Amino acid sequence: MHERWTRAVLRHQTLVVTVWLVVLAVGIVASARLPDLSSNTFSVPGTDSERARIMLEQSFDERPDGTFTTVFEVARSSDKATQRAIERRLEQAAGVVPGGQARPVRTTRGLVYGDIATALELQEAKRYTDDVRRALRRPGGPSAVVTGAPALQYDLDPIVSADLRRAELIALPIALALLVALLGLSAAVLIPFLFAAGTIAGSLTVVYALAHVTSMATYVTNLVVLIGLALAIDYSLLVVHRYRSELARGGSRDDAVVRTMETAGRAVAFSGLAVAIGLGALLFVPVPFIRSLGFGGLLVPLVSLVGVTTLQPVLLARLGRPAEGSGRTSTRGWERFARTLTRRPWAFLTTGFVVLIVAAAAATTLEVTPGSIASIPGRSESVRGFELLREQLGPGVVAPTQILVDTGSPGGARSGPDRAAIVRLVDILAPDPEVRAVAYGKREPYVDASGRHARVVVVGLHDYGSPETQSLVKRIREDLVPRARFRDGTVVVAGGPPPQGVDFVSRSQGAFPWLVVAVLLFTFVMLMRAFRSLVLPLQAVLLNLLSVAAAYGLLTLIVEHGVGAGLLGIEQSGAVEAWVPIVLFALLFGLSMDYEVFIVMPMREAWDGGAGRADAVEQGLVRTGRIVTAAAAIMVVVFSGFVVGRVPGLQQFGLGLALGVLIDATVVRLMLVPSLVYVGGRRSWWLPLSIARLVRVSPSPLRPASGSVGEGHDAPPPETSLPT
Repeated sequence: MHERWTRAVLRHQTLVVTVWLVVLAVGIVASARLPDLSSNTFSVPGTDSERARIMLEQSFDERPDGTFTTVFEVARSSDKATQRAIERRLEQAAGVVPGGQARPVRTTRGLVYGDIATALELQEAKRYTDDVRRALRRPGGPSAVVTGAPALQYDLDPIVSADLRRAELIALPIALALLVALLGLSAAVLIPFLFAAGTIAGSLTVVYALAHVTSMATYVTNLVVLIGLALAIDYSLLVVHRYRSELARGGSRDDAVVRTMETAGRAVAFSGLAVAIGLGALLFVPVPFIRSLGFGGLLVPLVSLVGVTTLQPVLLARLGRPAEGSGRTSTRGWERFARTLTRRPWAFLTTGFVVLIVAAAAATTLEVTPGSIASIPGRSESVRGFELLREQLGPGVVAPTQILVDTGSPGGARSGPDRAAIVRLVDILAPDPEVRAVAYGKREPYVDASGRHARVVVVGLHDYGSPETQSLVKRIREDLVPRARFRDGTVVVAGGPPPQGVDFVSRSQGAFPWLVVAVLLFTFVMLMRAFRSLVLPLQAVLLNLLSVAAAYGLLTLIVEHGVGAGLLGIEQSGAVEAWVPIVLFALLFGLSMDYEVFIVMPMREAWDGGAGRADAVEQGLVRTGRIVTAAAAIMVVVFSGFVVGRVPGLQQFGLGLALGVLIDATVVRLMLVPSLVYVGGRRSWWLPLSIARLVRVSPSPLRPASGSVGEGHDAPPPETSLPT
């Protein structure tokens, strides 16, 4: 089947290249238009904050994430004429936004500020940022600074795009240099980049189509491009390396391509599916922001698998031949390392486990946050407006908590027992040490036109993602609202950015254990089929858990405790953004399986060919150690592209990826895995016949021992109860 397909692809090379060129062209257009359809919204369906958002939209015709806040610097903020002039400017500016409504202005020392409320979703509202700014410009009057969620998102988009370009400018030349050092100066070094261009373009095309029907995070483009580049280089490097080995065996170029796709191509397919399983599990996390990252991440390995079976054979046939004199690197160093490991496996095991456990210990102090407006980089107009308000009123004024009350009957919010409960709630809220101000009233904008719905606006002292603000939200929901004694049947929910952040963290962290279990089970079954072993997949998932925990630990030390943060250019923070550990686990676990397959499959081949445990381990290390190390080095370089950016969440994500790949490719794959395979001997390949039938593979027999361990064979087992 593999041979027939590959030969068919090679017979239709022109058609294959044409199709991928079309994909590339469409992907370039899609990537340019994708930012207009994406935004970082943290809404969580089915939560109190989402019910509050719906109530605000339906009853008050506004959304917190669609509201512009405009700040005016004035000499005398208390001057009534100045305030009226600013209100007129706000009303004119509101007219350029569909459904825009100017709210009454508020004053503080040297500032007058007011909102333009809209019912638009964030990705729609941000498109009107320039229109609002132009409408507010007026010669001779106080200058207007536009901030709020839409303006912040609008100003963030070019920063994210610039960070991606910076990452590419750093990662691509270094990756090219490493590939030249590994493959020699030949056309073969172009294969990974051509493969990446096609698969990234294909992934972005599908993401662009999905963005029309579901929300997509702003970070998706960066995620697709950098992960796509890393996987493309990883897969192409393995395939090109194997192709050169097949060329050396003789035969035609097409025959070498076919043999390569039957061996390395199959290994890439397994590893690609492993990555897809990890990222695909994110689709079941009931948080749209994380789910959108899952969509983007899942598409990369899936499109890569399509590319491996179509574009990769054509590129090998056209460009894969080595230059004269290249590809003859000595393997003596790896041979010495492999012999040392098989002579002292317990020393390698002990050292590896100690390193991982020590690193993982720091993960016990990991804290997460929904994010922070204060962490938005740059000196854009929206950031400047936020800082003006923060200096005068504190960061809570830009992202207040809104308590929505549905009394169930017209006029119920203006009089009666529910109105009395609202007044009691305000009296309870006002003295809270975390509350800076409370706003409420009997008329709009605090009560809707029907008088059925009311809202109380609570301005906190701290940023919406801070621990203090999260604690305030929990007090409001669990203590302060119950103490106000609303009637039975009255609906009271807390919304706005702070409650939304609390719900985001709670819902995503609640789904995380189930994601871990699902990924472990699927990966275990996949590796059991790939390795035809029950022992090795179990070892793999346990080692990968420990490896990911070690990456978490190092990330915690750097981000939360500042260990080496300045040296790496990482912004120290009191917590890691809540989405980072979840997406990091899904991707790192898939990439860990990637290297597991690359390392163990040659050992499996050697074992099936009659080699003993020492020979199998040594052959596997010699054949793949150099390639895995080089691929990991390139991956670390590519993922470091996230770190050189200015967005804290992406910095944390990239740092975690780079650390995770580095740990996995060195401590786990080059020390622990081969040591465990050697120590396990023939038991490493044990697969009970009943399970083999269940997963539809044939177990290899446990061969009788002969010779000594030092000669590369297995010593007699202490018992003979294992099936043969």
